[in-house]
Parts: sequence; structure tokens; C-alpha cells
Amino acid sequence: MHRRVLLAAFTALVAAGATFGVRLVTADATTTAVKDATTTAVKAAAPAAFTHPGVLVSRAQLDFVKGRVNAGAQPWASAYNQMLASRYASLSRTPAPRATVECGSYSNPNNGCTDEREDAIAAYTDALIWYVTGNAAYAQKSIALMDAWSATIKSHTNSNAPLQTGWAGSVWPRAAEIIKHAYGNWPNQARFATMLRTVYLPVVIAGSSSNGNWELSMMEAAVGIAVHLDDKASYDRAIARFQARTAAYIYIAADGSQPKYPPVGSVDTRAELISYWQGQSTFVDGLAQETCRDFVHTGYGLSAISHVAETTRIQGQDLWPQLQERMRHAYGFHTKFENGTAVPSNICGGSVTKGLGPVSEVAYNALANRLGIAMSNSKTYTEARRPQGTNNLFVAWETLTHANNPA
Repeated sequence: MHRRVLLAAFTALVAAGATFGVRLVTADATTTAVKDATTTAVKAAAPAAFTHPGVLVSRAQLDFVKGRVNAGAQPWASAYNQMLASRYASLSRTPAPRATVECGSYSNPNNGCTDEREDAIAAYTDALIWYVTGNAAYAQKSIALMDAWSATIKSHTNSNAPLQTGWAGSVWPRAAEIIKHAYGNWPNQARFATMLRTVYLPVVIAGSSSNGNWELSMMEAAVGIAVHLDDKASYDRAIARFQARTAAYIYIAADGSQPKYPPVGSVDTRAELISYWQGQSTFVDGLAQETCRDFVHTGYGLSAISHVAETTRIQGQDLWPQLQERMRHAYGFHTKFENGTAVPSNICGGSVTKGLGPVSEVAYNALANRLGIAMSNSKTYTEARRPQGTNNLFVAWETLTHANNPA
């Protein structure tokens, strides 16, 4: 029986609340590979009632940020000023919605892709500014951006459509949660929810067999949308796939002699697995599936994992303890090289393409500050890059929202 058949059966059982693992043996001429179709799923994952605002940032976290910014404390004041000076904070911004957003590989074509992502970041930016200042003009601008898209968009097309849907779909719920549940005066919020339910959720919840950063971003979007929609079934389904993909994305020695197989796709032998890991055949704690591709895409994957984990913490489930070994090793491994450590010859042939990006604040705060894990490489990387701004895709203002945030 093929793995994808087993996975379909697994997904159906997860939806019914089952908790178990599926193992499948396949063979080629040189190896017998034992596969995990999933990591251990969390039974009854969705909370009895969702917490709002509850996507990436909670009300308590927002209150902490507001207090620190208004007190002029660092690094929050400089992070806020960075955000306020960005193009995303402009009250004269004109939304640019399209009925069909067409996104090809390497942004060719790019018909509305940048506009959609950046309008979503702007809506989130404006919601944050409103929360800190109380200036209703920013809440109204956030609403105007969300309303323009919810009145227009119908679909995403071309080869990068799933990733585009994941990136934009990760950011929209952050803005919507703050506006709906903290600001409150949003006449068209139901139409926006319908947009998330019909345009975004069906695409992202299906997952992807592409490189791991795709599926992780898609699961981030699915989890955030499910929270906003109070959709427990979609939340549980997304969390189950997220756990399986995370376990297959970051290697730790406890996995055995090789990484876990991805939850879907045609990676069925050790040789195919090595190819999928960009030709890397030596596996060490913290190595990621895309490390030898480049750190930029690896950063996308690690960031999406941290965002989902943080949302689960807000929702009372808290996957950080379960993920701490993979995440502390992953961040330590990659920031070590970003900080200047020489790359050994057994890692990516002795050369890596750096550029992890502004993606460490959420994980560093959760692991070092909350869980008390010593993370010297991550600390050096994070503090040297404050304030961490935006990657103009789906990461935005995380020094502001998460640096040393105890809430």
C-alpha cells in the first residue's frame, strides 16, 4: 500500500480524534526504509473555546507592547518607530485587490502577488499601531485594506499559488483578530471571514508535497484562519499535518540514522530522501531539509513553525515543549553559521548560503526566556539584528511583538 493511501486513512482518523502513528516499509535495491507517516498527534487539539485575539499575538502580549512603547523602553520603542516609518504604516496607502492573483515561480508572472502580501502586512501594521496609540484612523485603514480584498478576490493561480495563499493567509488573520476582537467596529467582518473560508482555507489545508517551507507556511495560514473562524475541525487537521511536517523538516539524533520522511509526496527511499535534503547525507542535530538549499528558505520554514507554536500556546495547547529539541537545535545550528562559525566540510560541502532573515524573536523568546534554555548563538544573532523588521512576505515586526515579552 502506498504511503499516500495510508496518510489519507490517517487524516480521516485524526479528524475523528485518534492519536497514533503509521509506519510503512518500502524497499529498493539498496535499502529498506521505515517511514513515519506522522509524528504523534495531539488528541482533541482544539481548545474548548478559542482565545481572541489569538493568532501569533495575544491581548496580554499586545498590552505589554503598548506599555513598553509608551514608556519609551528599548528595544520596543525603536522597533515601533521602525514599523511606523515603513511604507506599510502609510494612511494614504491605496489597496490593490484583484479577483485573481496569479503567481508563477520566482514571481514570474507577478500579477497581484506583491500587492496582496503587502496589503496584508499593511493591515496588520495598522492594527498594531492602532492598538498602541488608540488612533482610530489606523484601525479604519486596516479595515479598508481587508474590506477591499474581501470584496474582490476569488482565487490564486499558477505554480506558486499554494505558497502565495499560505503567505497572505498567514498575515490576514493576525490583523483580523486584533480588529474584530479588540477594536470591534467592523461592519464587513463576516464577508472577510467568508473570504478566508472560501478562498484561502481550502487551498492551504490540503498541504503540499513541495519543499517543507511551503507546507509549513500553508499550515500556519490554516491554523490562523481556523482560530479566526472558530473552526475546530480545521484546526485539528492543520495541527496534525503541521506536526508531521515539522518532524520531517528538522533533524535531531533521536530520529535515528536519517530524517523522517515527509508526510506526503514521492520521497520513498533513502536515496530520494538525500536528494530531497539537497544532497546532504550526513545528518546532525538542527539540520533542516532546506539548509543546503539556502538559509533564506530555511528561515521561512523555521519562522512558520515558531508562529504556529506561539499560536498554540495562546490557545492553551502549547506545542513549544514538544518542539523545543528540534527548534533549539535548528536555531542554534543556523545562527552559529550566521554569526561567523566556519562551515565544516560534511555540511553542505563546506559552504552555505546565509540569509536567515528576521525570524528569530518568537522562537528565542519562547525557548530562552519562557523555557529557560541556554541559546547563546541565537541570543547573539537576535540581539545584533534588533529591531527585526519584515521580510515583506509574511514575517513582520517581531522584535516589537515578541522581544522579551513575558505574556
